[in-house]
Amino acid sequence: MSRHAHLGIDLSDTGAHAAAWRDHGSRGQRLFDAARLLELVTVAQRGALDFVVFDDDFALHPSRSTTLQGRLDAALVAARLAPRTTGIGLVSTVGTTHTAAAHVAKAVATIDHASHGRAGWQVGWDTRIDDVPTAGPRSSAVQSAAVAAAAEAAGVVGRHWDRWDESAEAPSARRRFVAHDGVHFAAAPPTAAPRPPQGRPPVVVRADSPAATELAGRHADVVRVRVTGPDEAAQARARVRAAVAAAGRDPRDVRVLVDTHLVVGPDRASAQARHEMLAELEGVDAGTLSFVGTTAGFAELVSTWVDDEIADGFVVRPSSVHTDLPALVDGVVPLLRAADRFRLGYPGATLRDTLGLPLAAARYAATA
Repeated sequence: MSRHAHLGIDLSDTGAHAAAWRDHGSRGQRLFDAARLLELVTVAQRGALDFVVFDDDFALHPSRSTTLQGRLDAALVAARLAPRTTGIGLVSTVGTTHTAAAHVAKAVATIDHASHGRAGWQVGWDTRIDDVPTAGPRSSAVQSAAVAAAAEAAGVVGRHWDRWDESAEAPSARRRFVAHDGVHFAAAPPTAAPRPPQGRPPVVVRADSPAATELAGRHADVVRVRVTGPDEAAQARARVRAAVAAAGRDPRDVRVLVDTHLVVGPDRASAQARHEMLAELEGVDAGTLSFVGTTAGFAELVSTWVDDEIADGFVVRPSSVHTDLPALVDGVVPLLRAADRFRLGYPGATLRDTLGLPLAAARYAATA
């Protein structure tokens, strides 16, 4: 029985390379144009990709060769796109370091309601005070402390999503008041919001440290790993699945996806030339898998890694969204479908359906 790959697309900024806005067709002047984002998501949706990711944090993002800085609010972008899209999941990064868990839960739940069950939450946290000069003392936390606080917040977010019991007969009995007094923060119960259509929107975690891997093991439905080759990917997937099992969860219910910078062309020489041009302008992140080649070559890589259980799929950062995203959708996806390695469409109405995740039961639901 063949295994289908999961494919997400990261639409943060203009592409995987910070200089991609200078590439022909990238339309750098439209970086903050909501209509442009809708165009890109529509392309991804045409290929039935699992989800799009919008990254976010409190820091500016200066470039070595341009003064281009800043990002739009990821949750607001997803909320705006929710009623204008169908099928595709909308994953927004919402940080836990400077945002109360209750507000995170409500923001993501709102997107889930607006999209009829297609929201996802990528857990974010901040560690460096120089990135966030006005954010207060918590931004100076070291990585392990920041991730520990994010893990605590992720647990509270899940409890907030479960606090609305639709099975209760009386409306007044449907709300559960979730107060929290933990190691890293305390919070009183805020105004209740209806439970998200998915119950719990899928949680995405970047497992880029041992502490983050532990967080992923306890709370993640989708785990993003950064590797440079198949051996590293297999080891990273094994570590994630071990962390999931250690947390008392079923590793089969978690998807491990490899972050990949994608540069494609009609032949490998053309793709390599564009890759070198962008690298010369801005440099390349050496810690993430880069694929430089043809659509057939990337389709073969996806099929091989999924067949060999090296990964469950990929989160693609197109080197230039206006070049590599259409190539992924119109070139790679048809080849994967022809090989029975990618589904023909969306299997259901929710992001959990697309990811093949089980229904999330409400912990406070009334029992007989």
